[in-house]
Amino acid sequence: MTALDAQPVAIADDAVPAEARGRRKRPRHVKGTRPGWFVYACLGVVLLASVFPFYWSLLIGSGDSYTIRDPNMSWIPGGNFFSNAAKVMNDPAVNFWVALWNSIISSGLIALSVVFFSTLAGWAFAKLRFRGSSWLLVFVIATMAVPTQLGVVPLYILFSDLGWTGQLGAIIVPALVSAFGVFWMTQYLRQAVPDELIEAARVDGATSFRTFLTVGLPAARPAASMLALFTFVSAWNNFFWPFIVLDRQNPTLPVALSLLQSNYFVDYSIVLAGVLLATIPLLILFVFAGRQLVSGIMQGAVKG
Repeated sequence: MTALDAQPVAIADDAVPAEARGRRKRPRHVKGTRPGWFVYACLGVVLLASVFPFYWSLLIGSGDSYTIRDPNMSWIPGGNFFSNAAKVMNDPAVNFWVALWNSIISSGLIALSVVFFSTLAGWAFAKLRFRGSSWLLVFVIATMAVPTQLGVVPLYILFSDLGWTGQLGAIIVPALVSAFGVFWMTQYLRQAVPDELIEAARVDGATSFRTFLTVGLPAARPAASMLALFTFVSAWNNFFWPFIVLDRQNPTLPVALSLLQSNYFVDYSIVLAGVLLATIPLLILFVFAGRQLVSGIMQGAVKG
């Protein structure tokens, strides 16, 4: 074979039939890969429905006490939001900054505790073999059917005897672990962690808790991120139990904002300005944690 024979031979387009050229240049589209207009229309409706309460709060919170009663109310926000927010923050009966700090501390500690203990319990139910594990998991899940209001009276008597009424420990300790978190992490770890990884860790001499720290926790990152976010938001917005066990000198944000409407005349511009102030930290949390949350979910989806 000569050097000329080894060179590739270029085939002219004229030598290829027109039907073959059409088939070669035709792009291949997989059906269903791109959403249609109906999907975008539904997403637009959901987006507008989600944003409208915030816009309504901004509209009323940036006006005055007569804005909500005005039949010809303008749909453009006014210029009184900062003055209304200053009234909320400087009101001595509200204790806004104390309530903000209490909400951050209590919600953060509750979220961290729920994630750790729920992941630990979920690891035990999912990957450890012990007698009665299935029935115990059923019992934990069944506790979700018991209304929280049934335990308010004995719980209040308990913390009253301990002298914890009016303190943050009274709202943190009952929420250190949740049945939903245990169920959530159990279902995720049961599918996300193969048994071969646990066997390999035991062959290397790792203890059960060491295996949990090195294998279970990294694998549980996507589900733990979702659980932490949902738990933080739930603890931040919790009103019922903190309103019962805390006092006005040491409230959380929902309890403090309820004091804005305790008079005979309710100024909704002040109330909704306070509601927006309480929502801003959650929006900041979603902005900073959203990318980490999505990346964790995608990482878990690829590994699974």
